[in-house]
Amino acid sequence: MKTRITELFQIQHPIIQGGMHHVGFAELAAAVSNAGGLGIITGLTQPTPEDLAKEIARCREMTDKPFGVNLTFLPSFNAPPYPEYIQAIIEGGVKAVETAGRSPEQYMPSLKAEGIKVIHKCTSVRHALKAEKIGCDAVSVDGFECGGHPGEDDIPNFILLPRAAEALTIPFVASGGMADGRSLVAAMALGAEGMNMGTRFIATQDAPVHQNVKQAIVDADELQTRLIMRGLRNTERVMKNAAVDEIIRIEELKGDAIGIEDIRHLVTGVQGRKVLQEGEMNAAAWSCGMVAGLIHDIPSCDDLISRIMSDAESIIRQRLGGFLTS
Repeated sequence: MKTRITELFQIQHPIIQGGMHHVGFAELAAAVSNAGGLGIITGLTQPTPEDLAKEIARCREMTDKPFGVNLTFLPSFNAPPYPEYIQAIIEGGVKAVETAGRSPEQYMPSLKAEGIKVIHKCTSVRHALKAEKIGCDAVSVDGFECGGHPGEDDIPNFILLPRAAEALTIPFVASGGMADGRSLVAAMALGAEGMNMGTRFIATQDAPVHQNVKQAIVDADELQTRLIMRGLRNTERVMKNAAVDEIIRIEELKGDAIGIEDIRHLVTGVQGRKVLQEGEMNAAAWSCGMVAGLIHDIPSCDDLISRIMSDAESIIRQRLGGFLTS
């Protein structure tokens, strides 16, 4: 299946593994890339640029296929040393960067000068158009269904994807609610040229997270996620657990006076690692998409991607083809 996304990133299948904090390590990125998709190392999961350089080198030992690095741009008062992280990406020979958070505009010249393709995560058409304007090669359009940060507009992909298709000239992938061959075909019918999956890739044998996390996704349905930090305009979709119940209680108690310090102890990276790496399922809030309701097993990335592409082809040739009349 050839699309502008497969051509842009030189991959076999139009499937991207999104950057995920404390999940996007070399093991997962290499497994996705070896299966024909685009694996992504999460840059800021690595404590320093030197650590990122080592992780890129580790990934190179596991795959000879293209892979990328995610860089999430945080508020300037808390900014990591982005130029040094970008230098590690350049020196590591990585040719794809997924950017997220704030605009990557100030870093685009250094990335483009090295021939690096940039795909920016956007939760609205206006942000996607800005990404196109500043020179991004593609965008990942994230609907309200997605795990992590869905933005503040609450627009689901059935509306957001065709709106993006109407407005953009650069290619885009669908993110949020993506899990299987049905997802891929639907996304492409709505104008996308591939899909980005996060939660689905957590529930794989190759994801370097605790088995408790994978099983929690398999056991969940589409009703098990919650939205937190809405009052802070930093909305995050997370899996319901005791920590999330406490966050919601505090938010209701504080109302408009809520501040990040009121809930920091339940949303920090340190606590998140306890969930993802140690399997302490109530230690913190952790990102998860509504797509958990469509996830029923824990395959290898190779088996998952092969199944997605096979199912997509069957849907196109058999189910949809069967609706056509001469």
